[in-house]
Parts: sequence; C-alpha cells; structure tokens
Amino acid sequence: MATTSAVLALGATTVATPAHAAPGHGAQPVRHAAGEPLVIAHRGASGYRPEHTLAAYRLAIRMGADYVEPDLVSTKDGVLVARHENEISGTSDVATHPEFANRKTTKVIDGVAVTGWFTEDFTLAELKTLRAKERLPQVRPDNTRYDGQFEIPTLAEVIALVKRESGRTGRQIGIAPETKHPSYFASIGLSLEKPLVRTLRASGLDRPHAKVVIQSFEDGNLRRLATMTRVSLVQLVDKAAQVTPSALADIATYADWVAPTKNLILPRDASGAIGTPSTLVRDAHAAGLKVVTWTMRAENQFLPTNHRIGTDPNARGDLAGEIDAFLDAGVDALFSDHPDIAVAARDAWTVQQGAA
Repeated sequence: MATTSAVLALGATTVATPAHAAPGHGAQPVRHAAGEPLVIAHRGASGYRPEHTLAAYRLAIRMGADYVEPDLVSTKDGVLVARHENEISGTSDVATHPEFANRKTTKVIDGVAVTGWFTEDFTLAELKTLRAKERLPQVRPDNTRYDGQFEIPTLAEVIALVKRESGRTGRQIGIAPETKHPSYFASIGLSLEKPLVRTLRASGLDRPHAKVVIQSFEDGNLRRLATMTRVSLVQLVDKAAQVTPSALADIATYADWVAPTKNLILPRDASGAIGTPSTLVRDAHAAGLKVVTWTMRAENQFLPTNHRIGTDPNARGDLAGEIDAFLDAGVDALFSDHPDIAVAARDAWTVQQGAA
C-alpha cells in the first residue's frame, strides 16, 4: 500500500465553477479553456487493458488522456481501491482462490440482490493476493492476454502513478475519482467521503484548482462532499428528469459539472441513429455547469447506428465520428474507453474550430 506521502499534489487546472456554487466552489461562468474539451480515460485505457489497473491508467496517459478515472470502493479495513463495483468476480480471479470460497455471498446493493465476492469483506492485504482480469472477454478478447498480471490498485497508488507520469510527460494529468455506492458503504460503517477527503487533504489537493474532479450518481454524497472539500464535483445523471432547467439549477448549487449519459445529449431515433442535439448542453451552460458525457467506446454495439461499420457488434466502428458529433453539441469533456481515438478526434476537431 502506498502511503499518503506518496500522493500527488496535482497542478492547477482551468476548470471553471458554477455561478451558484456551494461555499468554496467559486463563482465564474463556464468558458472553454486552453486544452478543452477534455478527454477522461474511462477506468483507464480500458479498451486495451483490463480496467482499473495501473497498466490501464499508464497506457491512457501515454495515449494523451487529460484525466484518468478510478472508481472507488472500500476494503474491510477502510482503504479505497479502484474497482468498477464492490462485487469483484467479473474483474478479478477471486473465484479461483479456494481460500476465499466461503466469502461468496448475496447482498442487496442499492436495492438489487447481487451474488459474488465483495471488497468490503476483504482486507487490503487479502485483495492484493488477487489479480485483475478483463471484464468483457467476448467483446475485448485481446485484453484477456493480460489476465492475471495486475494487482487491484489503491487510490494512493493511482495518484502516485499519475505523479510519475506527469513528471515524465511534462504535463499535469488529472484524476476523476467516482464514489461507488456511497450510501451502501456508509450503511455498513465504511464512509467513502472521509478517506477520500483525508487523502486529498494530506496530499495538498483540497483546493479549488487542483486537477481533481469527484463524481457520483448520488446527490446526497455530493452535497456532503461540497461541505468537506474544495475540489470540483460532478453529478452523474441518466434520467431526463434530472436535466430539466430547474434540476440543473439545483445541481449547480453544489456541483460544478453535470455528467449526462450520451442519449440525453444526442437522442437516438427509432433506428438507433443520432441527429439533432437536445437543449441539455445549452441549459447546463446557462445554469453555470460544465458538461461531461459518458461513455465513448469504439465497438459497434456501443455506437449509434449511423456510426457503425459492418454488422459485427464487436468490430470497431466510427468512434471519431461520434465524438465529433458530441463536440459539435458543445460538451466540455467526455469519458472514453479508447483515449487514443478520443484525443486524436478532439485535437482534429480543435484545429478545425480554429480554422473556421
């Protein structure tokens, strides 16, 4: 485990804050700044390496990502680790460890019964005996060659990697941690907010312009964080009722960004194609919020029909074309499993805008 002394004091960012922000979150209107729109590597370069591994984060940075995203869950001993979910049978080799066979159980997580092995039932030392594996082996078979090679990293280890890579590349890389199931973890006595803020504070990151953005689907989690930290906050949303003008105005009282799923920005028609944007980006900007959307993936099955190539659902389609459509719609950042494609598309789009 890396200690907090290894955690990076990341450099300044130009992320603006909302006009109606919570205390400590500034009061400047949204503007595109140098280097924006931003590319955030979704769980690292998860199109090329098993997600939430140091290898995936390292590759994402080398592909030019501006930020990397560690989803955060807790161990039994209160250490934050990077996993998409606290149930880890799909992303680790835990099922092959006979010593942990009796840890398999069924729990209700946010109202859903889930069976498997859960991080909160393991100490960090025990989790470190496991190895990561590809979550989507049928979709990304090439990634399975890395199964068994990488540990489950702690948040501190992710930030230490970002520090090293920032020094190597000469550019400041940001982190975009997401708190996963914070109410559930609070209900079992494992707060996610406290160790996250403690780590930020110890590392000098608890300040308005640190290159850190914290995400959550839970507004209560973010409202608490708004009173605990001064870094930027991101409200993840996946329902239309969450992005009405009045709802966006409420989000702007405690967060700096809104993060709608793609279909809320560019709705799909009956054939699955995208066309005219909704008013969401305009409405969010009017409320003083920046907009980051999720998730840009290269495989056909994740793309709108008018950006697919061929009929194989696992083959690569025209991700760059989809990204162009979202940049044209005015988003300020996007999450991508394939940061190399996203960075190239963003850079080409930026050049084109400058020439227009």
